[in-house]
Order: sequence, then C-alpha cells, then structure tokens
Amino acid sequence: MLLRRTSRAPLIAVSLAAAVLVLAGCDSGTDSGGKADSARATGPSVIAPGKPGEAAETLSAADAEQRRAEDDSPNAADLSYTRMMIEHHGQALEMTELVPERAASEQVKRLAERITAAQQPEIAAMEGWLKSNGEEKEGSSGGHGHQHETMPGMATEAQLKKLRAAKGTAFDELFLKLMITHHDGAITMATDVKAEGNNILIEEMADDVIATQTSEIGRMRQLL
Repeated sequence: MLLRRTSRAPLIAVSLAAAVLVLAGCDSGTDSGGKADSARATGPSVIAPGKPGEAAETLSAADAEQRRAEDDSPNAADLSYTRMMIEHHGQALEMTELVPERAASEQVKRLAERITAAQQPEIAAMEGWLKSNGEEKEGSSGGHGHQHETMPGMATEAQLKKLRAAKGTAFDELFLKLMITHHDGAITMATDVKAEGNNILIEEMADDVIATQTSEIGRMRQLL
C-alpha cells in the first residue's frame, strides 16, 4: 500500500503543474490577443479625400475601412487618375506603333507587342468606367492637354521627334529609355491613386498597372 501511495504522488504533482501551465497559457493568450485587437481597432488615422467639392476628413483606420466597404463612389482622385492615365497610355501606344518599322531587336519588338496588348484594353476599360460614371470619352481628355508635360514619365515632343527619326539599335536604345521612364511615371500615378482614391475598381486597375509595368521595366533594363 505504501508503494502505491508513493508512486501516485508524483503523478498528481505533474498533473497539477500541467494544469497550471495550461491556465497560464490561456490567460497570456487572452491578454496579448486583447492588446492586438485593441491595436487593430485604434490603428493610425487616415485622411479620406472628399468627393468633388467636399473637404477631406480624418478617420480612424476602422472607420475608413467601414466607409470604404459601404461606399466606394469615385472621388476627384479617381476621376483625375483615369482621365490622365488614358492620355498616358495613349502616348505609350504612340511609341509602340513606331517599333515594327524601326526597331532592330526582336526582343524589343516582342516587348512592344506586349505593351500594346496590355494597354489597349486598359484604355477601353477606363473609358468605359468614365462613361458609367457620367463622363463621355471626349470629356475625359478634353481640356486636360495642358497636363501633358506635368504627368510623370511623359516624353516631350522633342523626344518623340527624335524617336521617330531613329532607326536600328539607336532606336532600340532610345525607345527602351523613354519607355522605362514612361512606366515609372505610370507606377507613380497608380500608387498615388491607391492612397488618395476611393473606388475599388480603380484601385484594382492601379494594382494591375503597378504589377505589369514593374515587370516590364525589369525586362527593359535587361535589354539596355
């Protein structure tokens, strides 16, 4: 009998120790989880741009997310981005149209084909988006020509004239340099609208621009 009592005592002690550890773990998890939930609830403040004619607001991260889920109606940043990106893409297509007759590199020709294949549908999608939001195609670009030089990455008329006059390897090099700068500008614009816009579809379009053109910049730099 003594042997049985003696052997049972360590087992009881071990069981009690394990129970204490489990309870301690639960308490610790609840505390840290509570702190994490609290941190997520508070979060940083967010500046929410207003609709056209309205002032911006400062919201908590949670309120901004809730408002975004409830109402993703376009704001001024969404509309401005779309108008300008149509023009921006248009210049890229103007440059790629020169490639078949002037480029020497087959790689440059294939790259230009990919750029055209990506950006033509994007222009159509953005024009359709503007129309569905009360703006016709003509209104999207009309009156915005003065922004041509201020849009990031846009080639100047002098640079385009030089590109039109070039041929062979000289054309390839100039095309790649201008298009890298052009893509960098598009990524800047897309990044800005992701921060300032409110429409989910425009944000998704901007994500596509960033992903596609970042990849193409990598290819172009390898060709220089």
